[in-house]
Amino acid sequence: MSAEAPPTPGPLERLLGLPRAAVEYSNLVLTRDDAKIATSPKEALWTWRKVTLWRYRSENRKHPIPVVLVFALINRPHIFDLRPGHSFVEFLLEEGFDVLLLDWGEPDDEDADQGLDFYVCDALPAAIREMRRATGADEVSLLGWCIGGTLVAMHAALEPESPVRNLVCLTTPIDTTESLYGRWVSSKHLDPDDVVATWPSVPGVAIDSANKLMKPVVNHWITYRKLWDDVQVGRARRDAYQSMAKWVADNPPWPGRAYSEWITSMYQQNKLAKGTMRLRGKRVDLREIEQNLLVVTAGADHIAPRSNSMPLVQLPRSADITHFDRAGGHIGLMAGSKARNEIWPDLADWLRERSGR
Repeated sequence: MSAEAPPTPGPLERLLGLPRAAVEYSNLVLTRDDAKIATSPKEALWTWRKVTLWRYRSENRKHPIPVVLVFALINRPHIFDLRPGHSFVEFLLEEGFDVLLLDWGEPDDEDADQGLDFYVCDALPAAIREMRRATGADEVSLLGWCIGGTLVAMHAALEPESPVRNLVCLTTPIDTTESLYGRWVSSKHLDPDDVVATWPSVPGVAIDSANKLMKPVVNHWITYRKLWDDVQVGRARRDAYQSMAKWVADNPPWPGRAYSEWITSMYQQNKLAKGTMRLRGKRVDLREIEQNLLVVTAGADHIAPRSNSMPLVQLPRSADITHFDRAGGHIGLMAGSKARNEIWPDLADWLRERSGR
């Protein structure tokens, strides 16, 4: 039985409670980094350069097809395992899946030469090979979120013999024609090579700061105003606020070459959607994707709006293509307070139906 919400204090009570609320609010904001995130027990199976493949411990592995989680290059993959009780990793383990995580690590200037081909043509195939060696599984499900979805879709398009059985792409940028981000980084306004000339490894905080300006009122005012209001009426949850705030503030650098290629090829030239992108001399043709495919879009996504992901529904020749279009934002879809009940079970059901022997 859920606990009842505290009664809403009146104006006088709020006024008298201002000193207490100010102290609590300051404590929540200033001790953000004390939050414990990504705590599910796991073991490193393989490490190469800065990339690590983790396998989560479990005594409840019921499905023969493991799931490898792949996130973006600009944020930590900890969002998959945000906090105990609100962890997608934890949920999948409870559902009986063998769960692994591909962590891109923290590149620095010595990794500036890593391009998109490193992630798609080298790191992903090597991680899948090591997954098969460690688990004994012949096939795998890849679940990519944000840029991670783009990378796994590229892999599937380039590797017709890949042992990937199931492909899940969450809020995935493909066609950037109607993207607000695409307008921000158009060739009229930005030359990524100028950025890379200054930063061989582009600081994550610089990219994150620019991204937040796409919704400045929400990111720089409403979030903190809502926290203040919740503190005043006794609704603020330390674990929920601090875990998300800590994850949002932790942005690893982006290798210069990969950053330049991403901005130029994906946004300024829209090559992937046009079918003109090439990696290692091979054309990345989304029509070559044959895996069971699930595409998930979010109605309030301003980073990868629904139209951005639709080529993954329309182009692949897969016999089994499913599209979930849900409420929520780019991150809130999977990490918001309603995700555990509204999207996670549907993802688990889709995977379960396609993960038998």
